[in-house]
Amino acid sequence: MVMSRAAIRYAKAILETAVSTGKANQVNDDMKSIITAVNSSADLKDFLASPIITSEVKMNVLSEVFGSVEEDTKSLFRLLQENKRFEILEAIAAQFNVQFDDMNGVEVANVTTAFPITADLEAKILAKATSMSTKKITIKNTIDPSIIGGFILRIGDKQYNASVSNRLQELKREFSN
Repeated sequence: MVMSRAAIRYAKAILETAVSTGKANQVNDDMKSIITAVNSSADLKDFLASPIITSEVKMNVLSEVFGSVEEDTKSLFRLLQENKRFEILEAIAAQFNVQFDDMNGVEVANVTTAFPITADLEAKILAKATSMSTKKITIKNTIDPSIIGGFILRIGDKQYNASVSNRLQELKREFSN
C-alpha cells in the first residue's frame, strides 16, 4: 500500500466532511470495507491501478461494488474520478482510519504472536499496552511463528519484546561473551 501526501490530504478532507455531516462513524466503516475489499482482491487492486481503464468505468464499478456506502464516501469516489486518482483509494481509506482513530483518542497496538491471541494473553497485552500509552488501545494481531512464543508489542514508536526468540538471542549473546 502506497502512502502519499495526496492520500493524507484526501483522507483529511473526507474526515472533515464526514464530521460536519455527523456520519464519521459510518464513513469509517465504509473505509474499513474498502480496505478489506482491495486487500482481498488482487483483481480489484489491479483494476484501480490500471491506467488503461477509464475513470468512468472505474466509477461505475465502484458504484456497483460499494453501492451501500454513505454519500460522503460516494463524493470521494466522484472526486477521485474527476482527478483520475483511483489508484490511491486504498491509501486514502487507510489514512482515514488512522486519522479517525487519532481524532477519537484511539491508538492501535500491533501485536505479533506465534499463534492467535487467547483471552488470557490479550488481557496481559492490554495491561502492558495501557502502561505504554495514555490513549484507548485496540489490538491488531499478526501471526509470526518465527518468534516461537510470547509476543512483540508495538505502539507508535515504542516496542516491548517478550518473545521467546528474543530471549534466546539474549542468552546466546550472554554465552558468547
